[in-house]
Amino acid sequence: MANIKSAKKRVIVNNKRAERNKARRSALKTQMKKANAAIENNSADKAEVVKTTIKAIDQAAAKGLIHKNNAANKKSALVKKANA
Repeated sequence: MANIKSAKKRVIVNNKRAERNKARRSALKTQMKKANAAIENNSADKAEVVKTTIKAIDQAAAKGLIHKNNAANKKSALVKKANA
């Protein structure tokens, strides 16, 4: 463990951010699974679920959780699957 006060704080802050990112990434994966399930089951609210998932992907990219190209790939694949 670090001895300097600022280094100790950095360790604490980094751990908090890692936990927050882990939770957000997990929530994004769950949302993606919901959207894929809605598409496969051809549910009535399929369009709404896809729309909210795309919004979640955009927000994750804006927060730096995923790369913008990764977000574009995810959105493209989701829309392509929904339209097929």
